[in-house]
Amino acid sequence: MLTLQEAQIIADNALEKARSLGVGPMGIAVLDARGQVKVMLQEDGAPLMRNDIAFGKAWGALGMGYSSRTLGTRFADRPQFMNSLIALAGGNFVPVAGGVLIKKDGRVVGAVGVSGATSDEDELCAVEGVR
Repeated sequence: MLTLQEAQIIADNALEKARSLGVGPMGIAVLDARGQVKVMLQEDGAPLMRNDIAFGKAWGALGMGYSSRTLGTRFADRPQFMNSLIALAGGNFVPVAGGVLIKKDGRVVGAVGVSGATSDEDELCAVEGVR
């Protein structure tokens, strides 16, 4: 189980990493294993869809069991399949870096998605959040 306190720490750590990189404004979504939002942060000045993108990265990673970077790479040569996944997910599937799984004792307990910088920087913030 992912507690609210743990989810808040993950979001805060991801945001702290973004501040150290000088990127943003950020959107950060932390989901539990059921795909429900535990914490959603949107910095002042963030565009309207920033949190939707962060959510889609986390939800896609959680739904498929791989980081959003891996999903984008894995399905790059199968765009029809990727588009089918996006449609099945109601648009809540963003297969670019920035969404990572949260594990405890080797078991998936949630996912975090980050949006607001380059995909590589988003992923770095997400990983740092979980670390």
